[in-house]
Amino acid sequence: MSERMIALVAGATRGAGRGVAVALGAVGATVYVTGRSGGGKRSEMDRPETIEETAALVTEAGGESIPVVVDHLVPEQVEALVERIDAEQGRLDVLVNDIWGGELLFDWNARVWEHSLDAGLRLLRLAVDTHVITSHYALPLLIRRPGGLVVEMTDGTSEYNAENYRVSLFYDLAKVSVNRLGFAQAKELAPLGGTAVSLTPGWLRSELMLEHYGVTEANWRDALVREPHFAISESPLYVGRAVAALATDPDRARWNGASLSSGGLAQVYGFTDADGSRPDAWRYIVEVQDAGRPADVTGYR
Repeated sequence: MSERMIALVAGATRGAGRGVAVALGAVGATVYVTGRSGGGKRSEMDRPETIEETAALVTEAGGESIPVVVDHLVPEQVEALVERIDAEQGRLDVLVNDIWGGELLFDWNARVWEHSLDAGLRLLRLAVDTHVITSHYALPLLIRRPGGLVVEMTDGTSEYNAENYRVSLFYDLAKVSVNRLGFAQAKELAPLGGTAVSLTPGWLRSELMLEHYGVTEANWRDALVREPHFAISESPLYVGRAVAALATDPDRARWNGASLSSGGLAQVYGFTDADGSRPDAWRYIVEVQDAGRPADVTGYR
């Protein structure tokens, strides 16, 4: 019997992180799921989702899950988390840095001199510092055996982010920085047999996005009346399956340093979203949405 994959999904309370944790559970992994909302407490976002709920979904999918309340801006908490994984498992095979929590901090319409400085700097700390702190403590365990995988979750490929301003200076800087974190860690891990990538979902139907449009996952297409391009959107499970495909690929080192998307990897590995479709959101965004063409997902999902 082969040993279970040991994974840490940092920032797995909701959204993409939850989707990744569940998809890793579906391939039989033991998944440590972390976040600030758990143990009866909520983070500053004051959302109802919890890491315990995520853990239950991982178990339901076929994996083993351990929820741990962690603020990834507090080095001591991250260090204790990694020490616990080492004591309980003796290794770490996959690290997914999905910590975010900045959705409510940026103002799309404010230029840098108009934007709240405190909110902008807090956003950058949540988006970048958390990932660096987590990698600092987790990578020594991950490199204990060759073949470890680091996935830096972001919004937008390196190519797209290099050519497009992401509406707010703080948001733009955050997402470009995470792309670069994947690239930089790839350079440091390669000589030790490790792989690091950055990965973006497409237009994600996160809990917040569904609420924004007043729909649920069951009736999300009702939002097309308000925003026709939402037809290209994808569930969190889709990017989760992208991570699972990478984690179970014995030749994953071919991707080292790459900036990847869920839609792009689906074309390579053949996985689909929960509804059986295969949306390629970033190609659609460039060729249809940004080009000002009418919404039409024909050939894109």
